[in-house]
Amino acid sequence: MSNIADLIEEYILQRLASEQNSKIELRRTEIADEIACAPSQITYVLSTRFTIAKGFTVESRRGLGGFIRITRVPLQNIIYQDILNKINEQTSLDEVKAMIRYLVQHGFIASREAALLFQVVPVTFVKLDLKERVGFLRSIFLTLANFS
Repeated sequence: MSNIADLIEEYILQRLASEQNSKIELRRTEIADEIACAPSQITYVLSTRFTIAKGFTVESRRGLGGFIRITRVPLQNIIYQDILNKINEQTSLDEVKAMIRYLVQHGFIASREAALLFQVVPVTFVKLDLKERVGFLRSIFLTLANFS
């Protein structure tokens, strides 16, 4: 038998699956009544199982007119955003190469694209100053994200 957290998660996932736009708006009290649990248990499930790292954004407002808005974020968006956040003036060539390898290994880019990047990226570390390099690298990864 499943525990209450599993039931709450399954209920929310089923509701999300039934929506075309991967976004739902729920009320804690409705879920609590349907599953026979406390609203605090719903809050716990939202904070542990519906995180950005797991591909969800949760917006919540408590009170009488309160709601819970859950949106499924495509994993690739999260990964590219994480890469963009990690690129700064201290980012090394090895770190950028590791990012490119990660994208290939997980099917976000083809090996052909990676081969081109492995040729271009080292040049940026030699020819561009820090700010230009950061802007150029972010531009490359942002372009990849937009075409993935």
